[in-house]
Amino acid sequence: MKRYLLVCAGVLLIAGAAAAQAPSTNRPPTVVSPEVLSDRRVVFRLYAPKAQAVTLNAGDIPGAGPTFTRLENGVWEATTAVVPPGAFRYVFVVDGVRTLDPVNTRLSESNTATWSMFDIPGLEAADLRDVPHGAVAEVFYASSVLKRTRRMHVYTPPGYESGSKKYPVFYLLHGAGDTDDAWTGVGRAGFILDNLIASGKAVPMIVVMPNGHQPSTTPAGGRGGVPGAPGAAAQAPPAINPFTLEFVNDVMPYVNAHYRVKSDRDDRAIAGLSMGGSQTLDIAFRHLSKFAYVGVFSSGASLGGGARAATPAAPGAAAPAAAPAPAAQPAAPRPDWEAIHIADLDNPKLKKDTELIWLATGVDDRLMANTKATVELLKKHGFAPEFKETAGGHTWLNWRDYLIEFAPRLFK
Repeated sequence: MKRYLLVCAGVLLIAGAAAAQAPSTNRPPTVVSPEVLSDRRVVFRLYAPKAQAVTLNAGDIPGAGPTFTRLENGVWEATTAVVPPGAFRYVFVVDGVRTLDPVNTRLSESNTATWSMFDIPGLEAADLRDVPHGAVAEVFYASSVLKRTRRMHVYTPPGYESGSKKYPVFYLLHGAGDTDDAWTGVGRAGFILDNLIASGKAVPMIVVMPNGHQPSTTPAGGRGGVPGAPGAAAQAPPAINPFTLEFVNDVMPYVNAHYRVKSDRDDRAIAGLSMGGSQTLDIAFRHLSKFAYVGVFSSGASLGGGARAATPAAPGAAAPAAAPAPAAQPAAPRPDWEAIHIADLDNPKLKKDTELIWLATGVDDRLMANTKATVELLKKHGFAPEFKETAGGHTWLNWRDYLIEFAPRLFK
């Protein structure tokens, strides 16, 4: 009797162990996303068995977004057309909700959100290659202008940590939709500099990528004046861009104190894309004695001086049920860019010693007219800007190429 019970117990134990080891039928399927195919098409997958609709938000991927199909195992799948080489951001939109790819660990910051990211090799100057690599650091500094701690990214070339020599410095500014993370993330600036330096196309340099956004000082609920007060007068834009003040008073002094950078004008460059391009022009033409090289990608000076007119009511529109609020004052005029920067624009010594002013914009870019107007303004004041009109629009597909072309022109 005892033997029988022991055998039964043994059977029960074995059966229990087998049950514990059996795979669960509720385990979700293994998902790989994104999958870059050999022909450069990309497959996106998302396990969302209860979702009703899945779409893709990926602005830089050419063409219409791919259509997702729900498979029997609850995985949604979509395949793009052929995608050009480069780095790309994306998110899923699941039943209207913005969703990061849960199986992709690569992320990229923008000014207001986080994105999943992937890259497609084939752009030689931006690929991860077997060459000596520099280092990219997140650097935090105290801003005396903003009274807070700020962040920037800094690239140092191969051999910087083990040497003692000084290097030229290149300040590289991001656009309005991004942060200081963008150029080394989706922009692949670190790999671009590594490859250009390794091939002898660019000289070793330190690249500083600060945060161009300034914390808003507008009170909640209003655009200046009393918060939310109807009819409050709009405030004129500041004569000096707040970022220019922080750049000159905090960013540059920090770099000079903490990095081995050369201090001559010929050893300093500045460039930026979109918002960063207009910031570049503002900084450079207030302080042209500090910069011999200026690059403007998909941007131009903040030209113009007129106030915006109020939008008239539509003809035949019904009168409001309640008494109308006091009319808001029109926006204040934008300061005249040419007048503000006239001292440096008309300084013959600074003009003579400026090595390069380089602008590039795509034919489909909404800022093309602004770029061309800026080129003509600089020519009017005796400068010789180089302007390159490229294919494409306001996109990282262009901005990486512009950096690849601009960086080899520096410090030679």
